[in-house]
Amino acid sequence: MLDTNLKQQLNTYLKNIVTPIELTLTTNDSDKSKELADLTHEIAELSDKISVKAGNDRRAPSMAVGAAGQAPRVNFAGIPMGHEFTSLVLALLQAGGHPSKADAALQEQIRNLKGEFHFETYISLSCQNCPDVVQALNLMAVLNPNITHTMIDGALFQKEVEERQIMAVPSVYLNGEHFGQGRMTLPEIVNKLDTGAAEKKAAELNEREPYEVLVVGGGPAGASAAIYAARKGIRTGVVAERFGGQVMDTVGIENFISVPYTEGPKLVASLEQHVKEYEVEVITEQSAAKLRKGELIEVELASGATLKSRSVILATGARWREMNVPGEQEYRGKGVAYCPHCDGPLFKGKSVAVIGGGNSGIEAAIDLAGIVKDVTVLEFSDTLRADSVLVKKAESLPNIKIIKQAMTTEVLGDGNKVIGLKYKDRKTDESHVVDVAGIFVQIGLVPNSEWLKNSLELTERGEIVIDSHGATSMPGVFAAGDVTATPYKQIIISMGSGATAALGAFDHLIRN
Repeated sequence: MLDTNLKQQLNTYLKNIVTPIELTLTTNDSDKSKELADLTHEIAELSDKISVKAGNDRRAPSMAVGAAGQAPRVNFAGIPMGHEFTSLVLALLQAGGHPSKADAALQEQIRNLKGEFHFETYISLSCQNCPDVVQALNLMAVLNPNITHTMIDGALFQKEVEERQIMAVPSVYLNGEHFGQGRMTLPEIVNKLDTGAAEKKAAELNEREPYEVLVVGGGPAGASAAIYAARKGIRTGVVAERFGGQVMDTVGIENFISVPYTEGPKLVASLEQHVKEYEVEVITEQSAAKLRKGELIEVELASGATLKSRSVILATGARWREMNVPGEQEYRGKGVAYCPHCDGPLFKGKSVAVIGGGNSGIEAAIDLAGIVKDVTVLEFSDTLRADSVLVKKAESLPNIKIIKQAMTTEVLGDGNKVIGLKYKDRKTDESHVVDVAGIFVQIGLVPNSEWLKNSLELTERGEIVIDSHGATSMPGVFAAGDVTATPYKQIIISMGSGATAALGAFDHLIRN
């Protein structure tokens, strides 16, 4: 299961285990059970502090991780490789007494949670969003004896997926009831369980001293702006719903100059580490609600807290554009999806549709073609906007069908899940129905600027209008990245505009 290089890396990590741990292995006569058994024993051979015993979990194959002599509270139902290998390594280290890097106050909050919490998380091994949720819940289970967590590979336990009608990952259940879906951070999960935590946080934020520069948004533009501002030696803060923004949902990145290939979560981790090298106050799990100009610039948060600053840089980015047709919201997460890498494996052997013929849409179709039965691509225009190399690849695959001049008009479902979609042929005005189990929407981005409509000058598309220095129509407020009217939405361009906005803000401060 593990190649030589991976074994060497794992062996280095396992030296950090302080106290003995036990792996409880449950198998049957399947090939996947043999794979997990091989992996489990290979891990155990790398450290004299790891032992293996037989288990009788209701799911097979599965491997539970826990301190020796204690009932394990972390379980992997499936083979934790791919994106989840890091989750396994962290679980081994944490069960073995190696301290977590999570905020100390947050860890204490987890230890103090009252009640019984039994979590189950359905994932796909190709999902780049799933490990964050798995690792957060695993850590909670390690810290609090009243918490357990099981990661479940949806592709391996298809019967459960169908019974619970899971059509998007990660999908989290708590004590048998649906708890949440999609990316969730550790603080977000803890605050959802700890009633009153949001009010305490809002009160604490209200007491913070004003910043010189406050960056709203934690994506590439926001990170760049924070670094450039902090390097000027001025008080800098970042407030965001999550660090990384849209890049966290990006799998392959091949056009970031000087780095031939990287992945979104990896790039975000590097950005966060770089920001933390400076004295930047990073505030997450908070979304901006209002912008006001007084003696200082005030950013009111949805939690009710208000942050003040002498200058503000808006880098709130953009989100996936929705089709805005009947049935889309009703079946969101029940067949309507926006991340083919995350949710594609759940549609193995089924028919799906991709809406959009740009690079994202055609890339999605190519990726899905290797998993699903067939893919139908619907493009509104009479030509595909994707790069020719992608179009040629898609056209060469026998299970991809491309329909142009197709306007999606309705998502069809049976009350529980998607069963098809309806579209109109823009050339003939005829309506058609395509029978599909999944619909992957890939039609571009919408700027996250609704909260600014009555505060700043925006374009018709809702993008913030800026000048060459990143300045907006409100003195002291600057903007950068995908939320602005900058024509090209690229990571490297966002980083450059973040630097420009920070330098523009600094210039504003020294002149005023």
